[in-house]
Amino acid sequence: MSDPIFFIAASGITLSEIAAAAGASLPEGADPEHRLAGAASLESAGPQHLAYMDNARYGDALAATQAGACLVSPRFAARCPAETVAIVSRDPYRAYAMLLGRLHPDALRPGSQFGARGIAPGAHVHPEARLEEGVTVDPGAVIGPDAEIGAGTVVGPNAVIGPGVRIGRDCAIGAGTTLSHALLGNRVILHPGARLGQDGFGFAMGATHLKVPQVGRVIVQDDVEVGANTTIDRGASRDTVIGEGTKIDNLVQIAHNVVIGRHCVIVSGVGISGSTTLEDYVVLGGQVGVVGHLRIGRGSQIAGSSNVNRDVPPGSRWGGTPAKPVRAWFRELTTLARLAERSGKADTAEDS
Repeated sequence: MSDPIFFIAASGITLSEIAAAAGASLPEGADPEHRLAGAASLESAGPQHLAYMDNARYGDALAATQAGACLVSPRFAARCPAETVAIVSRDPYRAYAMLLGRLHPDALRPGSQFGARGIAPGAHVHPEARLEEGVTVDPGAVIGPDAEIGAGTVVGPNAVIGPGVRIGRDCAIGAGTTLSHALLGNRVILHPGARLGQDGFGFAMGATHLKVPQVGRVIVQDDVEVGANTTIDRGASRDTVIGEGTKIDNLVQIAHNVVIGRHCVIVSGVGISGSTTLEDYVVLGGQVGVVGHLRIGRGSQIAGSSNVNRDVPPGSRWGGTPAKPVRAWFRELTTLARLAERSGKADTAEDS
């Protein structure tokens, strides 16, 4: 259940508004103007709450819920209690996410940690920086010369915005974040501790390792979200680019010259080596490792903990170490399990 201290709900939401967002019709007898106060899980919801369910393992929780209304996929609708208004949706989770954003708009992106507007006492803004009206800068933040920040952007405490950095409108720059050599579009969210634009790891190897100057930039397009303590190195010979709408989890490493397409999803613990390209709509599961100078084709999905060491064709589903098409990977795992089982039986027979 949402905490009434941290996430204060808006004025609630009516059943008709819920149905409209879900693209659904209310069941017969439901009062379209009945208002719910908030949202909660199946287990904790009361009559004033909206819940959702689209996973078979929560069937018992659905049957026992006390929620006032529940967004539910067609196959589970019959399991809703009689006291709960079942709102049938093809995609209950997406509809729930949309409605939760209406109820708790402040949870959609980080806001000022100081509860202030404008430039707070203790912030350090260089006189040659250019901030549009409506920018909020929390205490301890440093904004360097020639930096530009668009209206509606919030810069959290102790964030550092380097010289010449450009940040678009309605962005959220988390506490302790550092930005250098970077251009950000609109509605970008950087969670606390993200590091963008620092040197890529480049050395000419030899008896002594000669540092290769990293003279590129980081370009982050509109509607990108970057998780806490994720690092995105600036380019060496070309820009590092994060495409529109891409979502990056916490603790991800993106090396120099990497180009990530639009609407990709990169889960925590991923490491992407230099000069690799991800085309649009690629998904990398947690702890995937990608070696350098590869191309992962549009719409491909890589299973968690896999290691990619060759190009991946568009639309592929790969997994394993080294990564391969999932059918080949599953056959490999099955064969190894059978061999291990036979070996175990042989050892048992010898011992007896």
